[in-house]
Amino acid sequence: MASAAEIQSEQQYFDRAAEARERAKAAAGNAPGAAAHASAAAQLAKYAKAHRDALGATGSAVAHGRIDLPGEDPLYIGKHLISDRGHHGVLVISWTLPAAQPYYKATHADPLGLTRRRTFHCTGNTIDDCTDVVFAAAVPEGPPGPDAALLRALAEGRTGNMRDIVATIQAAQYDVIQASLDSVLVIEGGPGSGKTAVALHRVSWLLVNHADRLRAAGVLVVGPHPTFTRYISTVLPDLGEQDVVQRDITQLGPTVKRGRPEPVALSRIKGQARMAGLLARAIRQRIGRPEPAERLQLDGRFVTLPGAEIGAAVADLHDGSGPYAQRRAQLRDVLTAMLERRGFTAAQARQRSVDNLLERLWPQLSAQAFVRDLFSSLDRLRSAAGDAFTAAEVAQLRRRSADRLSEQIWSRDDLPLLDEADFLINGRPADRYGHIVVDEAQDLSPMQLRAIARRSATGSLTVLGDLAQSTGPWARDSWDDVTAHLPGTHPRTVTQLRYGYRVPRQVYEFAALLLPLAAPRSVPTEVVRDGPRPGIHRVEAADRAGRAVAIAQAHAAERRFVGIICPPTCRADVEAALAANDVAWSSADRGELGNAINLVSPQESKGLKFDAVVVVEPADIVAGDEHGHRMLYVAFTRTTGHLDVVCVGEPLPMHLVAPEPALRPPAPAIPALEPVAVARLAGEIAERVRRQTPSGQWDEVLAEAARLLRD
Repeated sequence: MASAAEIQSEQQYFDRAAEARERAKAAAGNAPGAAAHASAAAQLAKYAKAHRDALGATGSAVAHGRIDLPGEDPLYIGKHLISDRGHHGVLVISWTLPAAQPYYKATHADPLGLTRRRTFHCTGNTIDDCTDVVFAAAVPEGPPGPDAALLRALAEGRTGNMRDIVATIQAAQYDVIQASLDSVLVIEGGPGSGKTAVALHRVSWLLVNHADRLRAAGVLVVGPHPTFTRYISTVLPDLGEQDVVQRDITQLGPTVKRGRPEPVALSRIKGQARMAGLLARAIRQRIGRPEPAERLQLDGRFVTLPGAEIGAAVADLHDGSGPYAQRRAQLRDVLTAMLERRGFTAAQARQRSVDNLLERLWPQLSAQAFVRDLFSSLDRLRSAAGDAFTAAEVAQLRRRSADRLSEQIWSRDDLPLLDEADFLINGRPADRYGHIVVDEAQDLSPMQLRAIARRSATGSLTVLGDLAQSTGPWARDSWDDVTAHLPGTHPRTVTQLRYGYRVPRQVYEFAALLLPLAAPRSVPTEVVRDGPRPGIHRVEAADRAGRAVAIAQAHAAERRFVGIICPPTCRADVEAALAANDVAWSSADRGELGNAINLVSPQESKGLKFDAVVVVEPADIVAGDEHGHRMLYVAFTRTTGHLDVVCVGEPLPMHLVAPEPALRPPAPAIPALEPVAVARLAGEIAERVRRQTPSGQWDEVLAEAARLLRD
């Protein structure tokens, strides 16, 4: 802990920097008045606002750290550059500048020339305390542990928005942040390893260090669902990057009415890459053939165009390149030229009879109308499917359409098909990006990944995920299944974040018991902090919802950000219990995240973090997903502090078939089971052995089991 005199001296510096920041913001605010025209004034106003935002919010801490080098003035590091050229020069440098690198990467083994690293702990711009790392000749033994600043930040309560981690970026994370822009960088890490935060800070770092190639509006961040996008939405603006585009995966493509439910089997068909071929064939099959002679009336005169000449043009364009709508326009040009050679003007060639011929040969299409008509016609589906789909799959795709296009309700899995159709018809999207960040990418379908890929202007992407948390129809065990559908312009690199900073060790070890079943090839995260043991609450079915709500209320009373992770089988009961207890709560399925109690499905919980998590009926979570043990692993690891499990069935439902020994990761420490759980687990094992063992081999089997348990 720093002395009062040191804190007072540092506070004077902070106050001086804050005054300089406010002067700079005031000067930026006065700039637009000099513009002579309204449009120029608007541009200047936008620039001035961006400049003010880049200086940081009034009242926020001007710096989070300081580094000392021999014979030089200390260097203060914050989110934003603060200078006062008329008085003191540069007061604070941005964390994104090369000069700030030693703050994040210096170690006792390699201090990078530093004599000291100081971290400030502030309330607003008031320094509460500061901690120092003094680099001496002696190198501490053993692996590096979390420093005091990191532990202090992790202990702070969470809210409905993710916070930046500028002050606590660890050296391994900083290396990932600085990785080459010209790459497809896959960042894999377990729960609490900071994947999302690292990727967002990477965006800020890239924008500063590649300003000649990248602008904020040219960066796209794609999340898995609206709640997640809202959760991360403030990080980049807090870092001064206001214009980065943030979307959830369902916001790519045409805007349509959504909400159509879909069976899992149909979702999987629609997500496969072969659907792109089906759509392309269906588009081509909408192109017609001319009559042997096409007779048109223009201004009361009749003209006959030879079908063979028109057919040749249609065939050339049919086999040509370019979007469908572009080739349609080219066919109109061909028809116009044919009529001009026969003495008609270009204006006459735009009459209705020509439009009718063009519509018959090459009908005008929109993505929505095309896909709706395709799915409503079994004949069109069969023709477009060819040999790539079975008759049963084609039958599943067939559905009755709404009477009006505006009334059509689309499923989540229809959206990338609409985007693919729009691409085939109109070409690449107008909005394309110099860098794209894709979060929770391990769960995206090939068709969703294609929608992302076509929005990349350069092939530069940062892809985030954890194969151990891959669930749903597209659960994967290899990143090759993801990157195969992304641009191949740049090298692909998979980097691992080994350390878990946010999930407490006791919670992680409990959740990691699922990994041999959920993801046998995964390597458990190395967790760096301790916390309370998970609370197991066995109840009767009638009491389950009430107990879950009561536990959530108790956490909320301690000002904790709470998530109740609840499977659909228990949702109605939990909602009723919340209402009966007059509890204010937010629902993730409406894109909400409140500051107190939040009701979240296991799928919606991905990427979110809470101070306290109440998981309701793990057995139902496992039963509700093809990869249910992974889904439960996700649910257990959403907390940064407290985990409570409320259940009628097993709190840790496990199959009894062990994975192959070669694939089994190092076993984490197993928390002690309650006596009832011990008896129940022993009974299940005995019953399984009894059913599968011939009576004459009892002694042999039991002896071998005892040997394996001792080993």
